[in-house]
Amino acid sequence: MREAFVDTATRFLDDPRTTIVLADISAAAFAPAAARYPDRVLNVGIREQLMIGVAGGLALTGQRPIVHSYAPFLVERTYEQIKLDLDHQGVGAVLVSIGASYDRAAAGRTHLSPADVSLIDTLHGWTVHVPGHPDEVPELLRRAVCGQGSAYLRLSTQVNTRAYAGDGELVVVRDAGAGAALLVAVGPVLDAALAAVADRPVTVAYTHRPRPFDTAGLRALAGTEVILVEPYLAGTSTRVVSAALADRPHRLLSLGVGRAELRRYGSPEDHQRWHGLDPAGLRRSVDGFLQSAS
Repeated sequence: MREAFVDTATRFLDDPRTTIVLADISAAAFAPAAARYPDRVLNVGIREQLMIGVAGGLALTGQRPIVHSYAPFLVERTYEQIKLDLDHQGVGAVLVSIGASYDRAAAGRTHLSPADVSLIDTLHGWTVHVPGHPDEVPELLRRAVCGQGSAYLRLSTQVNTRAYAGDGELVVVRDAGAGAALLVAVGPVLDAALAAVADRPVTVAYTHRPRPFDTAGLRALAGTEVILVEPYLAGTSTRVVSAALADRPHRLLSLGVGRAELRRYGSPEDHQRWHGLDPAGLRRSVDGFLQSAS
């Protein structure tokens, strides 16, 4: 996904309104672009707060900044600057992260950021894209850069086997028929979710745009039991889904990265298993949820 982002963002530099702002991360990948556009590929060094401040200043001049770093450095470390230098100033930018929840697990807690989407969700009017495949990245980035407001693209090393087009509306990838429970998978957790319910009476829908959430699609598909699987902090989209279904009886199971501090390194696959987001863990959670309804 990072390679797809670098290639696509570099092409956007042909538009003089586009500037890429870095804080050392991926600077080598953007070196050819920086040589061609030295005034519009800006590396501020390891100063992430400054990176957002520069982006806000560029946006005030009419530029469309693309800001890039690891998720904990791009969102958590700079949250105050995002709030003030972008939102409070009434300007937009496109933030693009790598690292996701635990892609760089071997680097330790400093590189883990399962709460990034929850933090962005405290702000108003942001679009959030969580692609599940590298082929989804170019179009999602194009939509974000060509848009007017602020957007957050969350890239990952975890990928599904196939890409899905569209603007983020819910796409049914497994139809279990009338009366089946609905499972909504966000981004790169789709394959694990499909494997988990392969022989269960569960319809599976996919989205790579959790904000704004496709509430109309959700209402059209949802029955009584709804299962939400997200690759970041569990419960991040609970309020949105609950509000969309507030006028009808429903039960909601929200699955994602747990809040407990694991204090372990391991691999991304280890963290997926520890948080119950592998097929076996998801199957246990889904089975327990559906059995409790009977």
